[in-house]
Amino acid sequence: MSPVKFGKSHVNVDRATKKTTIVHDYMKNKTNAELIEAYNSSSTIPKKKQKIKNEIQRRNKIGLANIVFNA
Repeated sequence: MSPVKFGKSHVNVDRATKKTTIVHDYMKNKTNAELIEAYNSSSTIPKKKQKIKNEIQRRNKIGLANIVFNA
């Protein structure tokens, strides 16, 4: 199973050597503060909010975070 994406991937081109590298924006690379900010944003769509919530629950399960959602 591939990692969950936070945003779109983009291509970086080194202007000196013309080498291209693809940069992926994965959910697991974001900090807890960035995830909480995105979750609380009013412009975030419900699908992305669910992805963020699943990532935070994953981090709570393995001990990387201690964030509680109020129902």
